[in-house]
Amino acid sequence: MKKLTLYLSLIVFLGFMAAGCTDLEEKVYSQVPVSSYGSTEAEINSLIAPIYSRLRDFNAIRSGVNNTTDMFVTPTRRGGDWWDGGAFKEMAQGTWRPLTSPIIADYNTSYSRITECNRIIYMIENSEAITDKEPYIAQARAARALRYMVLLDEYGNVPIVTDFTDLTKPTTKTRTEVYNFVLSELNAIKDVIRADVNSSSYGKYTKGAVYFMLAKMYLNAEIWNPAGGPKWQECIDACDEVLALPYSLEPNWKEQFSANNENSKEAILVAVNSISSYMSIRYYSLHYLDPIALGIPGSAWNGIAAHADFVRSFDPEDKRYEGSFLIGEMRHPSTGEVLMTAHGRPLIHTIDITMKYAIDADGWGQTEQEDGARCNKWEYKKGATQMENDYAIFRLADVYLMKAEAIVRNNGDNDEATALINALRERVFDDPAKLKSSVTLDDIYHERRWELAWEGWGRQDMIRFGTYLNPIPGWRENALPEYRLLWPIPQTALDANPNLVQNPGY
Repeated sequence: MKKLTLYLSLIVFLGFMAAGCTDLEEKVYSQVPVSSYGSTEAEINSLIAPIYSRLRDFNAIRSGVNNTTDMFVTPTRRGGDWWDGGAFKEMAQGTWRPLTSPIIADYNTSYSRITECNRIIYMIENSEAITDKEPYIAQARAARALRYMVLLDEYGNVPIVTDFTDLTKPTTKTRTEVYNFVLSELNAIKDVIRADVNSSSYGKYTKGAVYFMLAKMYLNAEIWNPAGGPKWQECIDACDEVLALPYSLEPNWKEQFSANNENSKEAILVAVNSISSYMSIRYYSLHYLDPIALGIPGSAWNGIAAHADFVRSFDPEDKRYEGSFLIGEMRHPSTGEVLMTAHGRPLIHTIDITMKYAIDADGWGQTEQEDGARCNKWEYKKGATQMENDYAIFRLADVYLMKAEAIVRNNGDNDEATALINALRERVFDDPAKLKSSVTLDDIYHERRWELAWEGWGRQDMIRFGTYLNPIPGWRENALPEYRLLWPIPQTALDANPNLVQNPGY
């Protein structure tokens, strides 16, 4: 596994003096002035390293987002696991509040990383040792833009903070203002940031990542900036910029999710993982005893699973079906016997998830420990104590899907859109009859769900296709009001900053 070299980030305290110091002229050797830092490549790498190590956030962030869709759910397990104060019930039923923990977590994480980006930009700008500053600043601005895209998507109306030295409490900006800010940032760096696609740029913010973000911005323009109207052609153009770069689809769909996937030509922006800095999906999804059956040492937490209707929407002949879900009997590798849960039940992962214990007035209850299809998208390497699979936050398949959708919405060449969809389908079906002769928006919607399952785009896609507020049989009996298209500003943020404004409806 190719690993990023991680360095401790430099924290500079200007004017700092140790307590009790009696020699006011004493030289301090352990501190480096901002203006002097960055004279070597190693120092520059240590300075910008946090924007890359923090990309590992996205696996956990997207697990939270997934819980509000009709694709995934974190049920309360028999015995009370994953009740967590009702947080996941609220996410599933669409009753989340300003104090719901995943709502707070995404917001706080985003602003923590934005502050880090602002610090890095400040240090580069004020360094006299770094001569070619723009490419490095561009990487930090790209990282900051990605965090603002999360806020724009989930919360809409949020503060824009770019000055690391400004300690005043910021005011809320409208969703349109945030949209225009992110768009201007991406356009400002698209021709400055590095454009190479090779082992040196792997895991870095590049031209491909910036144009991917631009494509997402234009794809969601009608939602994020309604007054500006649709931007389908702009989305197509941004996709074409990515497609002109030397990325390529993996012929074997599953290969890009393998334990040693660092050579994937499909990856555009990647969180680089290792045995010591690893993916966390096994903990969130697998049953406590699944690691025994899979031959992977360590524990699991028995959390998130796939909604039954979503699992059944897959064609059984689609390689993404078995490649995405862990279903069926889990056996001990030595004895061959089916493992037994703590409640004396066979560990057989069913497709259906049934609430049958401790049902409350809202219809929420506890499920059997073994209920639900679990994540099987990333390889669980036998004998590996942790998952060192790299996590592709942006990948080329999504560009194909975005372009196809924009073409159809723009009343463009359906043959071109169909070819893009078939390029994805031909690697997951052995039967040529499964290829499409033409595609509709409904076809593209479902293709996105099948191709990108577990990757965290479901909420955004459901909003764009008008399905996010729909009931979820057995989990959410009524349609949600329109204000639920945005999450609330966390109460903790409102308490800390009286200049913030809560989103309507909360």
